[in-house]
Amino acid sequence: MKRLAIIGSSDLAQLIAYHAVADKQYEVVGFYDDFKNHGDNIEGVIVLGKINNIENDYKAGKFDLLMSGIGYKYMDLRKSSFEKLCKTIPFAKLIHSSCNVDGSATISSGCFLLPGCTLDRNVKLGENVLLNTGCVIAHDSTVDTHSFLSPAVAIAGFSSVGKCCIIGINTTIIDNIKVGDHVQTGGGAVVIESINEPGLYIGVPAKKIVDK
Repeated sequence: MKRLAIIGSSDLAQLIAYHAVADKQYEVVGFYDDFKNHGDNIEGVIVLGKINNIENDYKAGKFDLLMSGIGYKYMDLRKSSFEKLCKTIPFAKLIHSSCNVDGSATISSGCFLLPGCTLDRNVKLGENVLLNTGCVIAHDSTVDTHSFLSPAVAIAGFSSVGKCCIIGINTTIIDNIKVGDHVQTGGGAVVIESINEPGLYIGVPAKKIVDK
């Protein structure tokens, strides 16, 4: 079983650690967090150091794979730390065993799929994407790098979600829709037209209310 280290130690990092162990996929060896002290014990997992210690610790053989536990509230840090570290350190994938993933789907490094997700034929997930519980992505759709899908998001066929998007709980995106980069949707939004500008979109149908 490969040894996994996690960037961050807050709720998302703890969730990754929990599922990695409970689903018997990885041995979690520790967190890296700039706001905690070396040796702190968080939910049974030790803080190994700061983010700038990660590369040296990997070279020293302290872990095999890395995942980002930095949440959507710190999207810039999540993106920048991944892009820096992935050049020298392999990132893991964590796909819960209850997920239904077609063999033709592509899931890139750093992705975290929580329980009950379904990915149909030719779905593609970019690096460092998170799908929360019960997301459904229909055939030939894509989610680009660093994006977050909240629980029960449904994306119909031939649609795409851009980079660094935050798709709110129970959002529905109909078929043949393009959602651009840095878009956020509110809970229960229904996207029936392509979204080209960053910002927050809410309602049925989804309309922009806040610029990014």
